[in-house]
Amino acid sequence: MARVSQEHLDARRRQILDGAALCFARNGFHATSMQDVLKEVDLSAGAVYRYFSGKEELIAAIVSEVLGEVRAAFEAAAEQTPPSSPDRLVADVLSNTLALRENLTVDGQPAFPRLVVQVWSEIPRNEALAVVMREGYGSVREAWARIVRLYQDSGRMRADIEPDHVARTMIAAVLGFIAQQALFGPVPVEVLRDGLRALMSMTDA
Repeated sequence: MARVSQEHLDARRRQILDGAALCFARNGFHATSMQDVLKEVDLSAGAVYRYFSGKEELIAAIVSEVLGEVRAAFEAAAEQTPPSSPDRLVADVLSNTLALRENLTVDGQPAFPRLVVQVWSEIPRNEALAVVMREGYGSVREAWARIVRLYQDSGRMRADIEPDHVARTMIAAVLGFIAQQALFGPVPVEVLRDGLRALMSMTDA
């Protein structure tokens, strides 16, 4: 029997994850069955269950992948001397995250913001997913805090604010922006970038 290439395995896994993401974004986690996912990706049950045991594992894999990408982007930024300003850094990371999933749409709208909101709604009743989220967001916060300390050490940001407080605020701005997209429709990332830039430009009266 011919061996299946790693490239083929990776492509099939990507196909399943993207199909599941569309189903969850379209109908929500609980209203989506594994049969819906099988139909979306046009694969047999055996082909899908080779990679994922069920919906819970699928949603956890999607969340872990996204948070891993975001964490890696901020960790890379922390290695830059100096790191980009907060407005530019947030816009770049969010733009890249959205661009990687721009092919996923529901009713002509980007699926990713809707998927994020669906994941949030699942956290209170799914402890395994809640653990994935806590660990993922914790690692993103740590990466952001490292960047804040670099800003402070270079004199670009006031040093009397706890770095974790800044990190939580920047994450809140991104999550709020994504929630607005899910609720009210797509908005260019430049809107968030410009808004942060304007807030950063304020001076004491």
